[in-house]
Amino acid sequence: MKKLLKLSLFATLATTAISAQAEEKFITIGTGGQTGVYYVVGQSICQLVNRDTAKTQVKCNAPSTGGSVANLNSIAAKQMDMGIAQSDWQFHAYNGSSSFEGKKNDKLRAIFSIHPEPFTVMARTDAKIASFDDLKGKRVNVGDPGSGTRATMNVILNAKGWTDKEFKVASELKPSEMASVMCDNNLDAITYNVGHPNGALKEAAASCDAHLVPVTGEAIDKLVAENSYYAKATIPGGLYKGTDNPVESFGVYATLVTSTDVEADKVYAVVKAVFDNFDRFKRLHPAFENLKAEDMVKNALSAPLHEGAERYYKEKGWIK
Repeated sequence: MKKLLKLSLFATLATTAISAQAEEKFITIGTGGQTGVYYVVGQSICQLVNRDTAKTQVKCNAPSTGGSVANLNSIAAKQMDMGIAQSDWQFHAYNGSSSFEGKKNDKLRAIFSIHPEPFTVMARTDAKIASFDDLKGKRVNVGDPGSGTRATMNVILNAKGWTDKEFKVASELKPSEMASVMCDNNLDAITYNVGHPNGALKEAAASCDAHLVPVTGEAIDKLVAENSYYAKATIPGGLYKGTDNPVESFGVYATLVTSTDVEADKVYAVVKAVFDNFDRFKRLHPAFENLKAEDMVKNALSAPLHEGAERYYKEKGWIK
């Protein structure tokens, strides 16, 4: 009889374990290069989500990817549940414009915005680059294919009536590669759409004599005036060796996006994990320090909110 009870108890426990395992929900968040803030964003979100896996049954992972455009394409192809994307490419993906012409994704949904991302140019001091226009004829890293940096560089070039041919070299290195290549004197300048401070740019500034370059002028003013997802931005001085004063640029916001194909409970669990632990989240990277929850549910969101995110925000009274 005791043996039968033990066997019955074992079978019950095994069945319960299998059932619990079957109920686990997995979330994959596309990020960016491992030296960029997108990667930190994804890892930080997953860290908070996975603290509550026992209660929510939701598990999260955030692999390194090619960045904004790659993440949006992966979401559309149902290869990833969520992704970090620049606010401009969120707009274009949802509306089927720019690089997403003919690939409109009306299933795209916003979750929240994160930190501002100025378009950033860092140049070797001996290259004598004091403005964006000085990049003509220089060796420039224009951004990793599929990244928001590369796409934004294309927007700037189009606005100025330029092409890649204006540069002596137009390389497409990943963020993790560009600092060493520039400091080995194989590039004159590197570009990055990124939150600050950033590890790759710190590495470059510490490894060779370099400085940040302003991205300003009539073409930039027009881009900001005509596109609501752009804004003027100032990179604070003192973040990088060689750049003591603030540098003017323009930029977008990093945003977390998903699809209507992703169930509401998953999205709700992610949003709840972040905002129920918001002070902890803000301590995970300097770019998060000044975030305000109420702004994150409104700023730079071009696609409709996902119903899972909307549910949490209504509970908090942040939206009606």
